[in-house]
Amino acid sequence: MTYQQTLDYMYAQLPMFHRVGGQAYKADLKNTIEICELLGNPQHSFKSVHITGTNGKGSVSHMLASILETAGYRTGLYTSPHLKDFRERIRVNGKMIPKSSVRRFIAKYKSGFEPVQPSFFELTVGMAFDYFRSQQVDIAVIEVGLGGRLDSTNIINPLLSVITNVSFDHMQFLGDTLEKIAEEKAGIIKPSVPVVIGETQDALIPVFQSRAEACNTTLFFSDQHYAVERFDGYKRQPDKRVVDISLDGHEYLSSLISPLAGYYQRKNIVTVLGACRKLNEQGINLPVDAIRKGIRNVIKNTGLQGRWQIIGKNPLTICDTGHNEAGLREVLMQIASTPHKKLHVVFGVVNDKHLPPVFDILPLEATYYFCKPDIPRGLDAKDLQQQAFIAGFHGMAYPSVGAALESARLAAGDGDLVFVGGSTFVVAEVV
Repeated sequence: MTYQQTLDYMYAQLPMFHRVGGQAYKADLKNTIEICELLGNPQHSFKSVHITGTNGKGSVSHMLASILETAGYRTGLYTSPHLKDFRERIRVNGKMIPKSSVRRFIAKYKSGFEPVQPSFFELTVGMAFDYFRSQQVDIAVIEVGLGGRLDSTNIINPLLSVITNVSFDHMQFLGDTLEKIAEEKAGIIKPSVPVVIGETQDALIPVFQSRAEACNTTLFFSDQHYAVERFDGYKRQPDKRVVDISLDGHEYLSSLISPLAGYYQRKNIVTVLGACRKLNEQGINLPVDAIRKGIRNVIKNTGLQGRWQIIGKNPLTICDTGHNEAGLREVLMQIASTPHKKLHVVFGVVNDKHLPPVFDILPLEATYYFCKPDIPRGLDAKDLQQQAFIAGFHGMAYPSVGAALESARLAAGDGDLVFVGGSTFVVAEVV
């Protein structure tokens, strides 16, 4: 098969959660274990860091991978979903897996995998581990796809487990309380493997402590030690920040330059610093200079996109992949603090999105341009418009994300702000 035929096979034959939703979700590790056994268990051939959390895990994964690469380690990075190119999911030192490697992997193992009937995600995890082994990576940063305990990535035995935070998302799979969701995230905690918690949430501490005690390991709450003291604009560049960080009340990193300008990155940087500290304790040498350069060059090194990303300046047009209540709340706080006259929101969601909590926080005074992301799981724009109208919002439905964005830009006056979001898949069409 050609590369395109290979992708068509993967998308058409393998259930893909991000495209079709719950029917692709496998609530056990059986298939992944079988796939990796067929591959000779490549996950045992490299060191790894395992990262989960409701929000921030992608940014944390990219920053940590950039730091490791800057420090001289040959670094694998596995993330999901992709925005433009399937190969974004699997990188070594920032370079995407070659098309030829994707094609050869499927051609070699397709007949062996078919009796297993894997999902798209299960197969992709196996591909990533196999590729990291072939590339002889020193260490791989592995981002959880959904949850933790039953996620396909949860067959690794990492040097470090990282949990960024816990909020409401994917409740149909993970539970309808924060405690239940936290238990699923805590499922990545392994015996004697240290754990970094990025954001202290008092009600959830017992959940993590219980799991850690059962696994005879320790918790490190990063935000109880590191704090962002300054997160200011950088030389009038709205897409960069200058950051000062303290450690246990004392100056630690001053004038750190971050190309990730979202205010929520303050929490993610704190999580990354905790992870670096714990990796240093295990002999992974990550000096301060590598941390500084790794964060400054994260977009260049790893290709991270879609996080408070400026995609146009006249009118100012910004997109962000934040899509659950907690993520959107952070984004909306930054929109409110960004000088503008009128707000225009290009907005689309997936069809299993629980919309009432989202409608509760969206600004009523904005003009909305409702659209459907170009995936089978996207919610029809007219259905979204109707639900939003009942909730008090006003706007038109458009046949595509592109058409909605074009209309928003044409309608925006001098000094207005256009925001694109609601779903990762809406952002994927504009970056």
